[in-house]
Amino acid sequence: RHLDGNWKEGEVLLSNHPAAGGSHLPDMTVITPVHENGRPVFYVASRGHHADIGGISPGSMPPFSRTLVEEGAAIKSFRLVTNGAFQEAGVTELLMAPAKVARRPGEAAMSGTRNLSDNLSDLKAQVAANQKGIVLVKELVQEYGLDVVQAYMYHVQNNAEQAVREMLCALSLQQHLAPIDSVSAVDFMDDGSRVALKLTINRNDGTAVFDFTGTGHEVFGNTNAPRAVTYSAVIYCLRCLVKREIPLNQGCLNPITVIIPDGTLLSPSETAAVVGGNVLTSQRVTDTILYAFGAAANSQGDMNNFTFGDETVGYYETIAGGAGAGPTWHGAHATQVHMTNTRMTDVEILERRYPVLLRQFSIRKGSGGRGRFNGGDGVVRELEFLKENFTIGILAERRAFAPNGLHGGSPAKRGKTYLIRNDGHVISLGGKNSALLSVGDRIKIKTPGGGGYGAA
Repeated sequence: RHLDGNWKEGEVLLSNHPAAGGSHLPDMTVITPVHENGRPVFYVASRGHHADIGGISPGSMPPFSRTLVEEGAAIKSFRLVTNGAFQEAGVTELLMAPAKVARRPGEAAMSGTRNLSDNLSDLKAQVAANQKGIVLVKELVQEYGLDVVQAYMYHVQNNAEQAVREMLCALSLQQHLAPIDSVSAVDFMDDGSRVALKLTINRNDGTAVFDFTGTGHEVFGNTNAPRAVTYSAVIYCLRCLVKREIPLNQGCLNPITVIIPDGTLLSPSETAAVVGGNVLTSQRVTDTILYAFGAAANSQGDMNNFTFGDETVGYYETIAGGAGAGPTWHGAHATQVHMTNTRMTDVEILERRYPVLLRQFSIRKGSGGRGRFNGGDGVVRELEFLKENFTIGILAERRAFAPNGLHGGSPAKRGKTYLIRNDGHVISLGGKNSALLSVGDRIKIKTPGGGGYGAA
């Protein structure tokens, strides 16, 4: 729509807005068409999480955001490359725009991006990644012909669709369901918001309906999840349950109907804050789906998003926890589960580039739930800060409701976050908080474990 249907070769679009299929604002998506004979025949895209895009706190993962505008630069559609030229001035203006947002008395101050040079470098890298994808796709077309390549795109999707249908029928029989029958699961966010799922499987045709009716209302906070996040959780769980080795693709969703009532936690309004929905609510949706299938106990259900910085620098990391146990396995210790999809920064790089010392990073022994198969243990991560007036933020879950065990397995231990002042005074920060630090202050994060499976 932004290009009025006229997407020329050499033009690249940038988008990160939840209303345009985005997850949360730090995830910037760069999209480039693949042209053949003057018309677009494929599209390539790359999505990357940017460490800062402005907003009310360094790292652009604010614990207390209430509206989307507070979370940074929001871009529905922007021509990042026009006639082969990278539009640096235009994208810079967009990334710095949050600083110009008018604020009322008592509201937190806004900032444009704090890492502009990194943003620009990352966006150029995304454009280059797309260009590499275009080269590879054109090589396929040149070798096999456009008709053959497009046919195989559909073959891949049809194969995935058939794999999901077979899996749904097998699970229905395994759980002794009627030919058309339902299972359900309910879980809760730490603020009490309900995530409800009724899963109806039709064994006659291998279809399923994921009905999230009964999920809580949109919240005046940032754990709202755009619809795209719930669809991502659904397709992820389906791919986990399929026995075949198939690439993840849209065909997995062909036999699936997803019902999400508008105005709920999983389908919020366009102006709702969503930064926590992508990283926290997605985990709860995933746990709820796998629980309904009877596939696995809850994993840590969290990403333990930790940020620190000031007006000159921002840093963001997610912290591992315990994986849930299953019918034939113990949960993994100290691992990034489900939607996390990130690795930890090496301690040598962390301490060299930022004014911090890593005091402890270890397995939190005994934090996984017990059972016939035990849940995985979380971790303990403690950092000491060596610079005055650094702001830290924690955006986490499973501080109130523990990860559940399944079929008689015990729940895991909940997470904990502590601020340890340089005089030894200890303050519990809970799951969502921020604090201004002094030199010598420490943050200690104990992440949740995974639930156990089966009675011990």
